[in-house]
Amino acid sequence: MTDANLNDPRKMYYSEEFPDQEQNTPALQDKMEPKPDCGEESYKGYNRLEGRRALITGGDSGIGRAAAIAYAREGADVAIQFFPGEEPDAEEVKALVEKEGRKALLLPYDLREDNAATEIVTRTVDAFGGLDILDLNAAQQIAQPSLSDLTMKQVHDTFKVNIISMFETVKAAEEHLKPGSAIITTTSVQSFDPSDPLMDYAATKGAISNFTVSLSSYFADKGVRANSVAPGPIWTPLQLDGGQLDGALPEFGQKSLIGRAGQPVELAPIYVLLASDEGSYITGQIYGVTGGQPIGL
Repeated sequence: MTDANLNDPRKMYYSEEFPDQEQNTPALQDKMEPKPDCGEESYKGYNRLEGRRALITGGDSGIGRAAAIAYAREGADVAIQFFPGEEPDAEEVKALVEKEGRKALLLPYDLREDNAATEIVTRTVDAFGGLDILDLNAAQQIAQPSLSDLTMKQVHDTFKVNIISMFETVKAAEEHLKPGSAIITTTSVQSFDPSDPLMDYAATKGAISNFTVSLSSYFADKGVRANSVAPGPIWTPLQLDGGQLDGALPEFGQKSLIGRAGQPVELAPIYVLLASDEGSYITGQIYGVTGGQPIGL
């Protein structure tokens, strides 16, 4: 009997402590050490999203980048919203999407600005002729050592980027989402187990979880599914420009049951499942990709 082709999940990706590092905002994936694995070399598609049109917020790096690469290799055209200043990362994703023979649209917008979320929907529909997959991934995460260090400006900005812009995007997209379309939000394990340094971030992620469940009910009779993904400690640029307290980065993810941080590519199959017909009976659900930390208990 031949041995099964098994891979130890503890050793499939980078499992050592991370070098202590930081970047100014906006952090760029290309400058991270080690660079996150978003599936650039490994993700294989099977035409599960052939001909569909996707809009991904925060699609230039990290989890959004992994989704963009996967969607393109599954046959979708991809519009990528990103924070101005992240053009180097966004251009890389654009090239990867176009390499698959799919259309790519870059949308440099600050989601804190009024009407930005509406404009990215309008431009996507104008460029692609419609919208079938709405992947809401953009986020602000800034850790603070105490409540007194958390400014109200930061609270307002975090809520605007993480949840208020999400409302605006869905409202703008509603008329374009036909039966069979999918809405996918990105919440967090912080929605279920909030940590003190991330009070504002965790509060928005709790709101996203509830918003997604409400969307699933609202859109059910329209034939549109809505689900969410709850990542745990995933190695993305979000962690490098204030996302972790000083000194916390080297051990990032090391205490998970898998014993390491996750890589963005490890979430890509979930986003594809939820966007594709393979997820036809899935709506109103939150999928944890946490390295072992339970959600919803």
